[in-house]
Amino acid sequence: MLWSLIKIVLFVAAVALLALGAGYLLESQGGVQITVMGSEFTFSPIQSVIAVVVFVVAVWIMLKLLSLLLATWKFLNGDETALSRYFDRNRERKGFEALSEGMMALASGEGRLAMAKAAKADKYLNKPALTNLLTAQAAELAGDKHKAEETYKKLVANDATRFVGVRGILKQKLADGDTETALQLAERAFALKPKHEETQDVLLRLQAQKEDWSGARQTLSAKLKHGHLPRDVHRRRDAVLALSEARDIMAGDATIETQEKAIEANKLSPDLIPAAVMAAQSYIEKNKPRLATRLLKKAWETHPHPDLAAAFAAIEPEETPGQRIKRFAVLTRANPTDSETKMLLAELHIANEDFPQARRALGDLVEKDPTARSVTLMAAIERGEGADDAVVRGWLARAISVSRGPQWICDNCQHIHADWAPICENCESFDTLAWKRPPMSEVAMPVGVQMLPLIVGAPTDSSVSGDLPDEETIEDAELLPAEGAGGTDPKVTEDIKAS
Repeated sequence: MLWSLIKIVLFVAAVALLALGAGYLLESQGGVQITVMGSEFTFSPIQSVIAVVVFVVAVWIMLKLLSLLLATWKFLNGDETALSRYFDRNRERKGFEALSEGMMALASGEGRLAMAKAAKADKYLNKPALTNLLTAQAAELAGDKHKAEETYKKLVANDATRFVGVRGILKQKLADGDTETALQLAERAFALKPKHEETQDVLLRLQAQKEDWSGARQTLSAKLKHGHLPRDVHRRRDAVLALSEARDIMAGDATIETQEKAIEANKLSPDLIPAAVMAAQSYIEKNKPRLATRLLKKAWETHPHPDLAAAFAAIEPEETPGQRIKRFAVLTRANPTDSETKMLLAELHIANEDFPQARRALGDLVEKDPTARSVTLMAAIERGEGADDAVVRGWLARAISVSRGPQWICDNCQHIHADWAPICENCESFDTLAWKRPPMSEVAMPVGVQMLPLIVGAPTDSSVSGDLPDEETIEDAELLPAEGAGGTDPKVTEDIKAS
């Protein structure tokens, strides 16, 4: 609106200046006198200006006629395209001007104007690769999906622009959520340009969503081959794909092949906890407990995890609690200061009903780094040592207000998963789940904190602090810690529920 007003003001100003100049010339005295071959020609000021304009136009016309005569002379001398080049030169100039204006309009976000300029450029130019691409992008910007798809299909028909057309339609199908067609288009685009990094990423993501693990591994290898992926990242992601492939094979009861894939995944990335667990299970099924023990010990040294402890317990499922404590020394000596090791030792001693030793194993974990699991273990220890129900209830109530401990969390969207998966169920990102703690949230307290210790009791340790929820919340709380504890022995849960 403002620009239109400015243009109108400028036009009126230009007309006024021309009128002022014409009036000045009419009122001026004198003129221009020209002598040609003894003849004198006298022009007034206004006539002089008109004569100059006429002279310039005449020169321009003469130059054009001269160019036309030159082209005709070349044509008559055997150059069959001389005349067509002469007329096409003007058309190309107009076409490239329209194309340039269309690109500027596209960059400015004016989709409709860009489409109009693209149509004008297409009229003058015989370059469909340029004009169709501009038309398709302008149609997308203007929201005309039908026109954009129709133009991209024209690009697909041309060998030189086929990849651009396929990629354009692929982006449209992804935006529409048509992953089936998008996968086919991504495969076609990858076949046309296997080195294109964006196409590799899109194809890998679609193959992973489709659970085509074998195809995804091939695409991942192509990314490594063409230098678009560091070797260490490739090994990690290849291990994730091999593990996912093993899980699918397990669903089909192909035991031997599953074992091979699981072991392969663990070799590719020993720190991948689910791969280590599945590989250990495969060794157990092959009756190779030593290999399973060695594998789990190595994984525990890298990253202690409850699933590793559960897999280690499955090596000797019939052993007594005392025997289990001795055998688990292979793990507990490997990473003794880790909180996971301390909680594992506490659980083992609780199962052996050695509650003082369980308290010593837990140490000051509930004071310095309390989690729902460690606080629940303390409740079981208090119960085993014969503490009052109020004390046990106090520990269980505190388990609600502390951190839930490490969980499988997506690094991309921070979504929490109950179990590890190769793809985030929320944002569908590939290989983004990490075992870490979620951010701590505040707990609403519907009852005054001064009265709560009288209702539920409080932990005996004077160093423990924190607000406690109401009695109705506590009744539900007795089951919550057991769900997230991740322990290796069900006796812990039985002791807690008994309280």
